[in-house]
Amino acid sequence: MLANTVTGPSDFVARALAGERVPLARAISLIENESPEAVAVLDACFARTGKAFRIGITGPPGAGKSTLVTRLAQEYRRRGETVGIVAVDPTSPFSGGALLGDRVRMAELAGDDGIFIRSMATRGSLGGLAVHTSQACDVLDAAGFTRILIETVGVGQSELEVAQTADSTAVVLVPESGDGIQAMKAGLMEIGDLFVINKADREGAERAAYAIHTALDLRMPAGGWTPPVLSTVASQGTGVEELVDRFEEHLIHLQGHSGLEKRRRRRIEQHLEELLRARLWQDSRARIGDDVWQRGVDKLVSREWTPHRAAAELAEAARTT
Repeated sequence: MLANTVTGPSDFVARALAGERVPLARAISLIENESPEAVAVLDACFARTGKAFRIGITGPPGAGKSTLVTRLAQEYRRRGETVGIVAVDPTSPFSGGALLGDRVRMAELAGDDGIFIRSMATRGSLGGLAVHTSQACDVLDAAGFTRILIETVGVGQSELEVAQTADSTAVVLVPESGDGIQAMKAGLMEIGDLFVINKADREGAERAAYAIHTALDLRMPAGGWTPPVLSTVASQGTGVEELVDRFEEHLIHLQGHSGLEKRRRRRIEQHLEELLRARLWQDSRARIGDDVWQRGVDKLVSREWTPHRAAAELAEAARTT
């Protein structure tokens, strides 16, 4: 419970960064809703980021990712770490709402002051990650959480965004995935730093592990790291301790080979590019004006212009206005 009410923006941000639940949740909501106040929150957070180890958990639907994330959080807590969880849920294409069911599935974590769980909606993001997932992680990082678990929507090969958001990524599969590993090589197989066969007490676990090893043999190790293939039964907690050990080994490996610095630099650069692109687009669109824009669309509809010519003409209009 909060003892005092929030007295102003600076107090609100300070309390969010101190890890107080209500201000922290509100800060992430401001970011998710693209509120004008969000920029001030993110600016206040930025200098304090770069300390948390961000772990991505991805894989197809039904792989048991939420249960595994719950067990990972519990194991990290046993090791004295504080854990932030960002669980990305799919958005309805009709209502725009999200099920946000991960907080229900992770109910057993409730009451632990060292764990903060936030569900976010994809809002149309093709990669399965919410548009502002990385920024939500920044807030949790700044608030002092040492391990951040990012659970993504299981939509298959389009989950490449998780590799850009996390420092280390685990691809979670099930024994039945064995027959489809070859089809995954161009997507999920290329983003995993670790591979997990969950529900490994079911038939086919060894076959799935062998299929993953075979697929990995065709992939060049990234930065000298060969992704391990682990078996877990998350519902029973089996194999979770070893999985955490391997995550920590990967962190040490990245730190020793400048890989962590490179990944984080790339993430910052991508974010800068996204912000700059948005600003330039808004400025260009305003310079073009609605009348010129609609005339360009009309010429496209009538097939008088090609899309490339329309883009060139509108870009020139933006430059000369």
